[in-house]
Amino acid sequence: MDLIIRKGEKEDIPAMMRLVKELAEYEKAADQVSNTEEQMLIDGFGDHPIFGSFVAVLDGEIVGTSIYYNRYSTWKGKRLYLEDIVVNEECRGKGVGKALFEATIAKAKEENCTGMMWQVLDWNESAISFYKQYGTRFDDDWVNCKLDF
Repeated sequence: MDLIIRKGEKEDIPAMMRLVKELAEYEKAADQVSNTEEQMLIDGFGDHPIFGSFVAVLDGEIVGTSIYYNRYSTWKGKRLYLEDIVVNEECRGKGVGKALFEATIAKAKEENCTGMMWQVLDWNESAISFYKQYGTRFDDDWVNCKLDF
């Protein structure tokens, strides 16, 4: 297995979007994806990038991605928010997700973040078990809120 974790590049957007759509299908929410490759290109590689990424390349093919951005906590300061970590179904359980997750943690530390945050669906037991290996604290006190425009 020849696994390489590297920073995402413009040319990776189609593969990253494919993985995002695969995740949405896994989460039974494929109809909710309205983002486009064109928008991801602007948002990740335009004049004012708002997200960063890593890709996992296995034997020359992109099989996973980590998409993150900085956020600010008035209580904790600069935090890194892991928006998504996705590994294609055929490559799960082979250490790809672990490598991406650890690269993202390293990025947060490199940027002097005070921690990293993300969400996981309560029914996704495999992801929850994975995150527990890192000593993750799961928050039962906060309710997620959102507005769509």
